Amino acid sequence: MIKNILIPQDGSRHSAAALDYGIWLGKRLNVKLIGLYVVDLVAMEGPFFHDLSGSLGFEPLLNFSSKMREILEAKGEDILKAFADSCEAGGFDSEVNIDFGIVVNEICQRTRVADLVIMGRRGVNERFEYGLLGSTTEGVIRKAEKPILVVPDTFNEPAHPLLAYDGSASAAKAMHSAAELTQNLGLDLTVISVSKDESSEISLAEAKDYLEPYNIKAEFIARTGDGHSEIARCYKENGHDLLFMGTSHHSKIVEMVLGSTTEYVLRSIDGPVFLER
Repeated sequence: MIKNILIPQDGSRHSAAALDYGIWLGKRLNVKLIGLYVVDLVAMEGPFFHDLSGSLGFEPLLNFSSKMREILEAKGEDILKAFADSCEAGGFDSEVNIDFGIVVNEICQRTRVADLVIMGRRGVNERFEYGLLGSTTEGVIRKAEKPILVVPDTFNEPAHPLLAYDGSASAAKAMHSAAELTQNLGLDLTVISVSKDESSEISLAEAKDYLEPYNIKAEFIARTGDGHSEIARCYKENGHDLLFMGTSHHSKIVEMVLGSTTEYVLRSIDGPVFLER
């Protein structure tokens, strides 16, 4: 069961929403929230190398880099103080850390002592990014071995979760997480399986057998067609507000990012998505 949740913070509205989702879970599951701020090595070295190549006559470059580090570290301390204060107000344990390095790598290192990572779809540099997700979130999804809850920039308490299950190993992990969370949160669960033949019925039979000991009120939906669009359509048509799914990989190119089904669903729905690898 989830006991330690890592929530990277960067001062953006997206990371604030991630904290809101963490507090929602923290109050109900008796977990510890771990706040992390990473002093970005790239942000520190970028001006350094620019000044070096330009020979613009600024004060010594080492001093410039040190000042940049002090500014970023002070910003991180302020952000993490607000994080800790929010957790204290919620009445549960928290831990805060400042790391130095490449942001994605440092977050992934910290996932070793977490059961779940909660991240916003974008971050503080959203105006410079044009893809589906912010580069940090995309990198963590691609590299981290722990489940990740990707959330929108506004918190809405989930009440009607959906599980996409296709019998794959990652979907089985998602089903386990969905069962544990919905049971502990007292929520009903809808399970959808999509295939181009009759195999969705087989997958749903597996899901029914697995979920039975949890005593969760569950609804099971079998659909034929394209998995991408059917999952998104079901989510929207039935008013779901949280999706559990495993990441999928269908080619070497998309495997480097998210997997085609995962990418399509994240692009098509605006609610939180709980991803298992």
